Amino acid sequence: MTMAAVWAALPVKEFADAKQRLSGLLTQPQREALAAIMLEDVLSALAGANLAGILVNTLDPLATALAHRYGARVITDDARSGHTGAVAAMARVLSRGGHGGMLALPGDIPRVTAAEVDTLIAAHRPAPSFTIAPAHDELGSNGVLCLPPEVMMLRFGDNSYFPHLEAARRHGNEPTIVALPGFALDIDHPDDLHAFLRAGPPMPTRTLRYLHEIGLN
Repeated sequence: MTMAAVWAALPVKEFADAKQRLSGLLTQPQREALAAIMLEDVLSALAGANLAGILVNTLDPLATALAHRYGARVITDDARSGHTGAVAAMARVLSRGGHGGMLALPGDIPRVTAAEVDTLIAAHRPAPSFTIAPAHDELGSNGVLCLPPEVMMLRFGDNSYFPHLEAARRHGNEPTIVALPGFALDIDHPDDLHAFLRAGPPMPTRTLRYLHEIGLN
């Protein structure tokens, strides 16, 4: 399995409902803007990685426009079925298309880089296999590489990392774990936002510029 056989799969819920847990720090327009800007950082990283393609599952018009700007294919199958349902729909689409692998990741990891995406993909074992990049707290599953796309059922949520490891083993696939700082830092809670602001290199992001513009440092 070569790196170029893998498609990125990115579920994006409508921005009007995004990042409710940040309501104590940001207004609704600011949360909507933040969600869109983080998505663009992630799409930029994916566009620079050695992928066969990018698949975005969304009904949001701005997310759709951003996806097309970066050459992504957009579907709407089960886009309102939560992260799990949207990813499952993309896995089905990729399987039907004969694509070898799926890298599922969220749109709120703006420090992710193309190099990290390539590192995660390069770490995979021959199919059937399961590779995962955990969130910083080892609760979330922020990068999940499935070869083939439907190698196992995925269930995302606030505590999905260890259940995914156990599920992979039940399917006879010893998971490959790759800890990567950009994948690790998703922005969902106020503590995540403060951790992002404190984080140093590797690179400036649109997200960091926006947060500074609205007075968060």
